[in-house]
Parts: sequence; structure tokens; C-alpha cells
Amino acid sequence: MRFGIWLTVMGLFVCLCAHAADRPLRGDALDRRIQALMGVAHVPGLGMALIENGRVTYLKAYGERDVEHHLPLRTDTVMYAASLTKAAFAYSVMMMVDEGRIDLDRPIGKYLPKPLPQYSLYADLADEPRWQLLTPRILLSHRSGFPNFRYFPPGKDYDPHGKLHNYFEPGTRYSYSGEGINLLQFTIEQGQLADVSDYMRAHLFERFDMPHTSLTWRDDFASNVAQGYDKAGKPLGHDQHSHAHVAGSMDTTLHDYAQLAAAMVRGDGLKPATHAMWLKPEIRIRSVQQFPPIVLPDTSDNDGIALSYALGVGTFKSPRGPAWFKEGHDDGTSNLLLCIERTRDCLLMLSNSANAESIFPYLIQATFGDVCYPWYWDGYIPYDRPAWRSDEARKQPHPPCLRLDFHM
Repeated sequence: MRFGIWLTVMGLFVCLCAHAADRPLRGDALDRRIQALMGVAHVPGLGMALIENGRVTYLKAYGERDVEHHLPLRTDTVMYAASLTKAAFAYSVMMMVDEGRIDLDRPIGKYLPKPLPQYSLYADLADEPRWQLLTPRILLSHRSGFPNFRYFPPGKDYDPHGKLHNYFEPGTRYSYSGEGINLLQFTIEQGQLADVSDYMRAHLFERFDMPHTSLTWRDDFASNVAQGYDKAGKPLGHDQHSHAHVAGSMDTTLHDYAQLAAAMVRGDGLKPATHAMWLKPEIRIRSVQQFPPIVLPDTSDNDGIALSYALGVGTFKSPRGPAWFKEGHDDGTSNLLLCIERTRDCLLMLSNSANAESIFPYLIQATFGDVCYPWYWDGYIPYDRPAWRSDEARKQPHPPCLRLDFHM
């Protein structure tokens, strides 16, 4: 299928340069758009926050946190942050950099009391000396060479006996890895640089008014917690994490994470130079999609927006200037934080449904206008375009600045 035919199939996509950007929706108009999209895409609950010039200006929850009992989702409902945990952790690491606890370019082996493979969790690396090349900077920017998790080897199904392995030389390319982020936590704690849970609580959660946020489950969350739902609407409950894993164990609320997002886009708690370092692109991203990691072919689709990864967040060049983002995903969770650096504007969405990602492109368009978000690379296939999930669709160009128009 040629590019011209593909555009015809896309139908409702129109070139950005041929259309003036819609005026972003606010107030009742935004409420109606959100509720309409939730209805047609079968999304039980969604919370949205908008941050303008570094201040939270819109905070609202829609739908239900518990469908069976018809309990409403609220802005203080405890929700699973999933990989939004990684952005919070990365920000706290930059605070450690300012304190002189961490040198981002020092090999992790120099922080550890003994060689990494001598710890049982990392014994698989005994015959892989490339672990000695790993640094905090490499781990935060997803250049470790590890798979996302060892139990999901590249191109294979879940393997409960999966071994940890470096699939490429650390530092040479991007490939999303929760293993790499958890290894940095392990290094910090084994090297006695900080207890990560205590540090994040004191430096982020308490400092930025996040009373219902924790890396581990708290019993007081139980009375107001969101149940997760898969794509078929099946309830999945809510995992109660007993151990802190910075790759994704955080529970939070729309209110709490919006406060953190506002602080992060303002640069609170960091020296200006450190905040700039946090958002500086470290590696260009070439893969056609983010998942599955390592195995997908490269593309030039996102060259025009310079899609890259910085220290814990993705970056790209939007028509409004440099932008950064972080997603959170699980079987019953869909989250996204998107920020425009210069204007200090952010969009935060938290949902208890796997279906919410299918309306994220429309909601980005509705709230921010045309920002060239790399929706296809992120796997945010619109609910009404299921054919775009096919292997054949993956072979076609997907320019991020093509505009998606919503019609009911």
C-alpha cells in the first residue's frame, strides 16, 4: 500500500499545514467532548488536569471508579500511576544530583559495595561485563540494553524463567526498560545514597502537597480507590504493592500528580541548570513504535519533531516549542503527562481503563490543539480506527503532525 492510498484510508486525517489549529476547548465544551469520547470508547473513569503557566487551572474527574457499585471517580481517588512513577523518580534523582549524592556519569559499579553480578537479583550478568558501562544517565534515558522486563525477552512471549541480558552495548540506542530504572533504584539503595521511598516522600510528596501518594499501598487508600478495567470492561481490581519499585509501584490521585506536574514544569526544587539537564535530549528515538522494545524496525517518521529521550521523560519539538511527556500503562490503567516547556503548560490524564489510550489523541487535540504529539509511536491508536493496529499499518508512514479530526 503506497503512502497516497494510506492517506485515503485514513480518511479523517488532514494535513496540519492546510488547516488552522482549533481553539482549545475549555469549560462545558471540554466536559462534553470528554464525556462523549468516554462513552463511545467505553472508558469507565478518567481524570484530567490542565496546568497553565505552571499553575493548575483545571482539575476534574469523570465517570466511575467502581462500575459494579456505581462509585464516582473523584479528583482525590487513589489511582495507579504505573510508569508515571518513573518521571517522579527521575525528578528526585536530579535533586540528588544537586545535593552532590549522584554523579550521572559515574559507573554504577563505583557506587556498589560489591560487583553487580554478586547480588542474586543480577547474577544473570556474571558473564556479561557490559554492565560495567552502565551509569545513572544511561539508565534514566533507557539506553541500558535491557528488555523492559527480563520475563519478556525481545520478540517472545512471557517467560517466567527469563534471564536478564544486555541486548546491545549500553548507551548506543534507546529501548524502554523498567529493568534499567529499577537497577538505578537498587544502586542508590545498595550504595547507601538514600532510601528511595523515604527520599521521594520527603522531597516530592510532602513538599508538593501530595497527601495520597505513595510507592507502596496504604490501608487508608481502600475507601476511595479506582478499580482497573481491561479493554473488554472486565474489572481487574487494584494491585496493592507491598514493595517500592520506581519503575511503577506508585499510587497517586489526580490532584496529587497535578501538583507534582506543576512543580516539575516550573522546575521547583532544582537549580535551573539541573532542570535544563533533566529535559535535555540524550538519545534520538528511531523505532516505529515504542513497544515491543528492541525488535521493531526504525523509521524516519519522527525526525521532523526530533523525538528523543531525556532523563526519565520523552521529548519532542512541537509547534509551541520543546515538549516533554511521560506515559503510564497497565492492563487496567492509561495515563499521560504532556508538557510544553516554554509556556509551562501541561495536560495530565489518569484513567482506570485500558481503553482510554484510544481517546488520548483526540483529547490532546481538544485541549492543546496541534502539537505534533507522536501518538502512533506511543501506541495511541484511536478507538474508531482499529485497522491501524495491524502489522500492515505499521509498515506505513505515520507523520506525527498529521491532524486527527474528531466527529460524532
